Amino acid sequence: MRVRKAVLPAAGFGTRFLPASKAVPKEMMPLVDRPIIQYAVEEAAASGIDQIIIVIATGRSAIEDHFDSNASLERWLEERGDIEMLRTIRRISEFGTVAFVHQREQLGLGHAVLMAKDLVGEEPFAVLLSDDVMINRSGEPVTKQLIDQYLAHRGSVVAVQRVEREDVTRYGIVDPLHEEGRLVEIRNLVEKPAVDEAPSDLAVLGRYVLTPKVFDVLEQTPRGAGGEIQLTDAIRGLIHEQPVFGYQFDGVRHDAGTRVGWLKANVAVGLESDDADEFRAYIRGLDLRD
Repeated sequence: MRVRKAVLPAAGFGTRFLPASKAVPKEMMPLVDRPIIQYAVEEAAASGIDQIIIVIATGRSAIEDHFDSNASLERWLEERGDIEMLRTIRRISEFGTVAFVHQREQLGLGHAVLMAKDLVGEEPFAVLLSDDVMINRSGEPVTKQLIDQYLAHRGSVVAVQRVEREDVTRYGIVDPLHEEGRLVEIRNLVEKPAVDEAPSDLAVLGRYVLTPKVFDVLEQTPRGAGGEIQLTDAIRGLIHEQPVFGYQFDGVRHDAGTRVGWLKANVAVGLESDDADEFRAYIRGLDLRD
C-alpha cells in the first residue's frame, strides 16, 4: 500500500521562542521567506503525499489561515501586476488536501500523532516534525527516501543520522540489531542516554514512516517524561510486534527548534536562496572579533 498521508504535529507552546510564540505558533516563524512548517509541507507533497494532516492547538488559526486561500490578497497582487508573487501565494493552497486536527491538551508528540488516528485510518503514514528542516537539493526528499524503504521492507522506518558522541545526550539513539549500507534494523531506542551508555551514535531525527499498528501501541503507552505520551516509547513498543528500521538519509538537516538553531537554519537556507550572493557578501563583511 502506498503512503498517501502525512501527519505534522504543530500544537506545542513553543516555549523556546517566547515571547514571539505567545501569539504566533513557532511553526509559523519565518525561515527566510517561508514559515518553518511550509518546508515540511512542501517536502511531503514532493514525496507523493496527497493528504496532509496538521495537528494544531485550539485557537492557533494562523497555520490554518496560511494554508487557506486569500482572495483579497490574490486580487490585490493581480491588480498590481505582481504575477510571480501571485503564483507563489496560490501555490500555498495547492499542496493537496490539508486537514486540521485540534489537540485540546498538549500531552506530547505521541498524543499529537494519536489525534490523527481517525483521519489516517488503517494506512501507513508519514510523520514530519517541522522543527527539523531537511534539505536535499541534489536528490529525493528525505520523506520520499523513507517511503521507498518502507515499500521495500514493509516495516516502519525512522530517519537516522550519525552525531558526535558527545551529542548523543540530546537525541533518541538507536540500538542496532543489524546494519546493511544505509539501513539498520532497530533492536531498541534509548532516549537521551549518557555518553558512556549510548548503544550507538545513530540519532533519530524528525521524519518517520509508520504502520497503523503504532496507533494501537500509542493507546496503550503510559505517560512518560514530563507527563507526556512519547512517540519514542510507542516505537519502542512497536519493535516488539514488527520490524522497525532506521535509514541514514541523504540530505542536510537544519535544527529550527531552538533560537540558535533557527538562526543557523536561516543562515544556511539564506545561503542557498536567490539572494545568496548579496547575503554571503554581507557575512564576509561582518566584524566577528570579540
